[in-house]
Amino acid sequence: MSKTSWPEVVGWPATQAVTQINADRPDVAIEVIPNGTTVAPGYNAERVRVFFAAGIVATGLVVSTPVVG
Repeated sequence: MSKTSWPEVVGWPATQAVTQINADRPDVAIEVIPNGTTVAPGYNAERVRVFFAAGIVATGLVVSTPVVG
């Protein structure tokens, strides 16, 4: 069964998280998005969104569990 979530990457640099997700699921598109950005709703079985900390003190760290959808 294919992996559908990556709770282990929370707190990782976004680039490292993308590398891990791509290794686990090369069949999905990965969107890297600043936390707080409005995104279009809807489920997409071929997408993973990675939200990272951005702003005045931008860390680039993943802030929530990336999931397929």
